[in-house]
Amino acid sequence: MSVLLLSAAQNKMPLCFISIGSNINREHNISSALDALQCTFGSIRHSSTYESSSVGFTGDAFYNLVIAFHSDKEALDIALLLKRIETDHGRVPKQEKFSSRTLDLDLLLYDHHIIATDALNIPHNDILNYAFVLEPLAEIAPEQQHPVKNVCYLKLWQEFDKSTTEQQKVKQNLAK
Repeated sequence: MSVLLLSAAQNKMPLCFISIGSNINREHNISSALDALQCTFGSIRHSSTYESSSVGFTGDAFYNLVIAFHSDKEALDIALLLKRIETDHGRVPKQEKFSSRTLDLDLLLYDHHIIATDALNIPHNDILNYAFVLEPLAEIAPEQQHPVKNVCYLKLWQEFDKSTTEQQKVKQNLAK
């Protein structure tokens, strides 16, 4: 099952997944980020938006979702574009890992590639560690397989320990 229904030429390009999160002016920042991502990468598909408690610090709840798109850009180039979009949305570089943020964009997957460099780690570790990443990814790509675990995201989500998860779907659609 293809996540996106695109032309044959586009389907030859790597399928990319990005997680999006915000807990500062979150409706505006996520809606604006979706616009910027669509302008940068073209046609995108997105999961539902989820509201989740902050993890690792005391702060306002986050909105999180995952998008998918095909791209002819290299993984590192995509990651650099994401950093630029974050900065354009007021994110301060080198912020603490667990802190409030206007926008957090992470390249989760670059097709089925496994990349481990100082600059990039694909598949992103957050996929297996955080419900706010795995649940929307399982929603948007349930049959897609994790490139290391070789298990589909729906099964990973079904087996995920949800005992400490405080998260629910948001009814409003933040995409325009």
